[in-house]
Amino acid sequence: MGPGRTTTPAPARPHPGATTPGAIGESTPRPDGTLKVTGEFAYASDLWHEDMLWGCTLRSPHAHAEIRSIDVAEALAMPGVHTVMTYADLPAETHYGLEIRDQPVLAADRVRYHGEAVAIVAADHPETARRAAARIKVEYAELPLITDEATATAPGAPVLHPGRTDRHAAHAPHPNIVHRQPIRRGDVAAARARADVVVRRDYEVGMQDQAFLGPESGLAVPAEDGGVDLYIATQWLHVDRDQLAPVLGLPADKVRLTLSGVGGAFGAREDLSMQAHACLLALRTDRPVKIVYNRYESFFGHVHRHPAKLTYEHGATRDGRLLYVQCRIVLDGGAYASSSPAVVGNAASLSVGPYAVDNVDIEALALYSNNPPCGAMRGFGAVQACFAYEAQMDAVAAELGLDPVEFRQRNAMEQGTAMPTGQRVDSPAPVAELLRRVKARPMPPGGFSDVRELPGGLSNTSHGEGVVRGVGYAVGIKNVGFSEGFDDYSTARVRLEVLGGEPVALVHTAMAEVGQGGVTVHTQIARTELGVARVVLHPADTQVGSAGSTSASRQTYMTGGAIKHTCEAVREEVFRRGRERFGADHPGWAGAELRLAGGKVVTGAGEVLADLAEILGGDAIDIEEEFRHRPTEPFHPRTGQGFGHVQYSFCAHRAVVDVDTELGLVKVVELAAAQDVGKALNPLSVVGQIQGGTTQGLGLAVMEEIVVSDGARVRNPSFTDYLIPTILDTPSIPVDVLELADDHAPYGLRGVGEAPTLSSTPAVGGAPPGGPGGGGRAAPRSGPPAGGRRPRGGPPPGLRLGRVPVRPEHLTGT
Repeated sequence: MGPGRTTTPAPARPHPGATTPGAIGESTPRPDGTLKVTGEFAYASDLWHEDMLWGCTLRSPHAHAEIRSIDVAEALAMPGVHTVMTYADLPAETHYGLEIRDQPVLAADRVRYHGEAVAIVAADHPETARRAAARIKVEYAELPLITDEATATAPGAPVLHPGRTDRHAAHAPHPNIVHRQPIRRGDVAAARARADVVVRRDYEVGMQDQAFLGPESGLAVPAEDGGVDLYIATQWLHVDRDQLAPVLGLPADKVRLTLSGVGGAFGAREDLSMQAHACLLALRTDRPVKIVYNRYESFFGHVHRHPAKLTYEHGATRDGRLLYVQCRIVLDGGAYASSSPAVVGNAASLSVGPYAVDNVDIEALALYSNNPPCGAMRGFGAVQACFAYEAQMDAVAAELGLDPVEFRQRNAMEQGTAMPTGQRVDSPAPVAELLRRVKARPMPPGGFSDVRELPGGLSNTSHGEGVVRGVGYAVGIKNVGFSEGFDDYSTARVRLEVLGGEPVALVHTAMAEVGQGGVTVHTQIARTELGVARVVLHPADTQVGSAGSTSASRQTYMTGGAIKHTCEAVREEVFRRGRERFGADHPGWAGAELRLAGGKVVTGAGEVLADLAEILGGDAIDIEEEFRHRPTEPFHPRTGQGFGHVQYSFCAHRAVVDVDTELGLVKVVELAAAQDVGKALNPLSVVGQIQGGTTQGLGLAVMEEIVVSDGARVRNPSFTDYLIPTILDTPSIPVDVLELADDHAPYGLRGVGEAPTLSSTPAVGGAPPGGPGGGGRAAPRSGPPAGGRRPRGGPPPGLRLGRVPVRPEHLTGT
């Protein structure tokens, strides 16, 4: 899975520290990389305190039930058990939530999903805590289930959250609808009347899990001031603190969070999991309490990707011009709101894809149901929409008899195109070029020398007689940063001083490093702006201002921007002090082209004016600043119009897929990507992000799904039954990187991490013959003779695969 990177550079821009090794633009190694691959990195699950207790959670076996009684006496009587807490023992606020505080810390009168937390235990050994939790007696009375839109909105349906007062309630057509966002633009009826071809189809996306390898874990330590110190693996330290403080009945400054080692996140760590439970137990027992979920509990302890049902209708002219798009997207948010309102906004506003369409009629909504709660996951609403609109593009192209790439290019947006929301795309949008690049790549060789190269080959299921090769294309659009008027900012504190005769920069932010590489890029930015070789990162905590969430592909833009902004202020203070001390000695101090490089102040011509050590002496420069992107605005509740997003990113894929049409088995041979990243601050990390996002999209296409039974119970909460791609499933992923600068962003960069997760799924799904759009260019797979037989099986004529992940029966028609 080598990088295979080619690049089109952005215009050269001089940087103050361009001559400093390890500055932006270099593939500086990750400081945590070696530790992680050798198993020496300390994750949150490795936390330890000499007198700590272990916490455990009792969870509901039912998806919707009334709690009649809870008896904890037998659990409390067990040796080694220090406390048991239920809803009745909560000291202050009883609910929390990212936007809508609708989720109970512990269930009170009823549970709303399978696995909801009912009670918590602290004991001196983890096994004792688990056994005690099992001895808590809860009497339940099961209630009618809400599992889909029909049961959620049926007359007389139980209301899961009666008496809603959140800001979305007034616009929701039913109390079991969390949020609804329509978008109306142009005249769809008139455009439909002009259309030569109309394609209308239904699609479905399954519930995907983030499947991070490091389970939820943390250590809460009670403090002498009556507060609590929480060491935690999370994505957003400050929003955790702001939800925890009311629950604990403490002021925010007495709830102190420090980031511990995070073993992946992908959105699932934006919501609280065990944070409140650990802190409550620690304050109750006055002992440190550690909670670590096992894999089974992790599936119940975090949100997942929203499953979706989507209906799309596209109309086009005979010469291949899109006239209108009409769509309806129904997302299942599960029992609690989490980030469903924002996911709805993304799904609606990005639902047409990276195409120029003047007439749209869009409706997106999220349900409350008794299914597992869903919230943030890489791609955040845009993944579900991309699968459907790209399948539609294949289907319309097939109806018109056009090449699917050419049809996409003919309708591709560009800089200046209006989004369905009316917002103009005001930075490069190289959609057609990305498609050209993936299509122009050489095809991987056909044939095979080993049956293990075939679909199911490791099981020796085929010798190639039923194998067909298909090729699929897709391109997607993803917003970057927080949207819809959210006050999106990040904070950085930078201290520049001389230690041991050498200038050193200390960078302090609250950014959660979850694997995205911020710890590398942020040191590169500081070296670039301050021209110093030694940069030290302070551990992320809540003793500095918020950095926002490590999500929405925003941290390099936002916290990187905050570091850049703060370093610029530090640099100007260096110049001010230098002019004050040495200005009379050299006319160069009066120039406007001063910069820092190699620990020195130099002129634009490269003449050295002074060492930083001379200017700083024994003093330090210590500055904390906030950085904000340009403001956005909420979408109109009826028309959906508005400047909702600050930036867009684009990625295209070509999937080459071998399919055993008799057995319905799939092997992805190659998954080539092309993405515009604006500016690659660390080229190797950029390629890694694109390959990682691509692999996660591959998982959704062919294997990853949380299976929920008719009783709304999760059936596969383990990595035995919930499958994710391994190295044997992951194909070659050559990456083509474009660097077309966005002038609104720091260094012209563009968020990278999410866009490849969008288009990889429909590219794979569209490659098999009869794929989601009815496309997929197929040819018999060449190889050793197979008795002269033609490929057998395959989708029956007219079969439309409108669902991911694709299952064998979808491909065989059985």
